Amino acid sequence: MLDLILLELSYLLAHWLYHGTAYYREAPLYRNVFFAIAAIDLVVGLMMGSYKGILRRGYWLETKAVAKHAIIVTVCVIAYLFAMKESSNYSRVVIFAFPIISICVLYIGRILLKKWLSKHRGPASGKRAILLIGGKKNYREIVEAFTSNPYSEFHVMGIGIIDAKENEIPNYHGFPVFCGEGAIEDFAQLNWVDEALFSIPTELALPDKMIKNFGIMGITIHIKLARVADDSSNQIVEKLEGYTVLSTSINMVSAGQLIFKRTMDICGGLVGMLLTGIIFIFVAPIIYIKSPGPIFFKQVRIGKNGKKFNIYKFRSMYMDAEERKKELMAQNDIKDGMMFKMDNDPRIIKGIGNFIRDYSLDEFPQFWNVLIGDMSLVGTRPPTVDEWEKYEMHHRSRLAFKPGLTGMWQVSGRSNITDFEEVVRLDTEYIKKWSPGLDIMILFKTVAVVLGKVGSK
Repeated sequence: MLDLILLELSYLLAHWLYHGTAYYREAPLYRNVFFAIAAIDLVVGLMMGSYKGILRRGYWLETKAVAKHAIIVTVCVIAYLFAMKESSNYSRVVIFAFPIISICVLYIGRILLKKWLSKHRGPASGKRAILLIGGKKNYREIVEAFTSNPYSEFHVMGIGIIDAKENEIPNYHGFPVFCGEGAIEDFAQLNWVDEALFSIPTELALPDKMIKNFGIMGITIHIKLARVADDSSNQIVEKLEGYTVLSTSINMVSAGQLIFKRTMDICGGLVGMLLTGIIFIFVAPIIYIKSPGPIFFKQVRIGKNGKKFNIYKFRSMYMDAEERKKELMAQNDIKDGMMFKMDNDPRIIKGIGNFIRDYSLDEFPQFWNVLIGDMSLVGTRPPTVDEWEKYEMHHRSRLAFKPGLTGMWQVSGRSNITDFEEVVRLDTEYIKKWSPGLDIMILFKTVAVVLGKVGSK
């Protein structure tokens, strides 16, 4: 967004230097180019990966990145003018001044932004939680690499030393230290870690079992390239604070794909909130008459990588539903108790409760969760806190993606599936195969499933 604003300012400045302000108001062509630059900048940024690793770049690398971005945008603008057959009417001075001004303005803007982030960003704000794992020989240099960069994208959760004895090294520079493979795995299971770096000295064996278990938990794994020993198909080689590593994860997703997914979520969230308002007008009075109390139901759920958030629904059950749930556990269709589903649930408000659940109207307030970023349109369904506390290691992988309003298992039968392991299998399959096209397909299937009331309870 900063680049977009700065590019538009550069264009206006180039135009002003040649024409002044009056001509701009009278020339539709120049206004059209103004909007074309916005579209071109977004496409170039996504396709060329212009912003990947931006916080790790030094001054010279940033200069080259800015120049490349500005020149490509300029070439695309020229191509646009030729395509519109307007190139002969456009000032050559403005065309050549635009990239020069853009390079200067973009460079200054990016450097100032990075300095501001370095000064104001909190110790863990918006950063990826990482666990650093090495040996007694090299753990200090690993920590130094991850703490010396003021623009680092990572928040160090702790240090694992696989060849140290229990409690041999209690802490290092304020970071907790976990000695031995058992202590490291215990920490990873009890705390939410987004990623783990394995930089194991060559004289020590690679902890293959630990790496496998971290993968099962949905933790993104980075292995120092010289010690590659992982058979995952989702691998990329990248730089982490100067270390060349092979990174493996359930699904490697590009920045462009994530931006597309978030854009789709925002658009869908806005439309969904409009529909929620319309539904509210009709169902809210009936809910209140049938069961006096709040119209909305709020509950703490577990989201991506164990982060808690409040989920919202239209209340379809009586006020004492949560208290009565314990009495009904014996009738749970999910026999292992990992989720709760039952036929003819007596807690549902008669009439209106069944109706809004049959057509999933009770879920519409979750478009607010989608809009604010707690959830996505498509993902895995977020478990309750008590369900999450029962999770085994491999169940955690379904939380490696942002939870969604709908997902793979919902369009495969929703409540007709009574085996939680099948739910986990479908959710994991979705994460591994995720693509924008898969999300769109699931959304269309969801409409068909809801209208057909397939598996609703």
